[in-house]
Amino acid sequence: MKKEQTTDDKQRLLDERYLKMATIWAQNSYCKRRQVGALLVKNKMIISDGYNGTPAGFENVCEDENGQTKPYVLHAEANAITKVAKSGNSSEGATLYVTSSPCLECSKLIIQAGIKRVVFTENYRIEDGINLLRRAKIEVVQVDIDLFK
Repeated sequence: MKKEQTTDDKQRLLDERYLKMATIWAQNSYCKRRQVGALLVKNKMIISDGYNGTPAGFENVCEDENGQTKPYVLHAEANAITKVAKSGNSSEGATLYVTSSPCLECSKLIIQAGIKRVVFTENYRIEDGINLLRRAKIEVVQVDIDLFK
């Protein structure tokens, strides 16, 4: 007999699936040091996506000759949030799925965009962004995913 899935089980499964999709989306990034992907989901629909990279019209090279990330490279979260703004859709109440926990700058954008939930898999080396999101009463969830499952 199959066990009845609870709402929590269903949400966990959705979280894992969207994170797997964000991981695949990150592969579009030209950045060598780190590839990050993000999906904005509202009412079980993907309303925006993003990955880290240079602004539109710039060369697709994220690192300088010393291997350091160029200062104008956009983070995946910023790309997804600005893309949804341009589309005319609203991110109010949406969930952001991102492969790495947001930095402080992206967390400010997340708060201002009305995103209510952030789900990520990897920890960024600095936790200021996560701490700010929690302070703003945004639900923050870390999920380990198995890409081969």
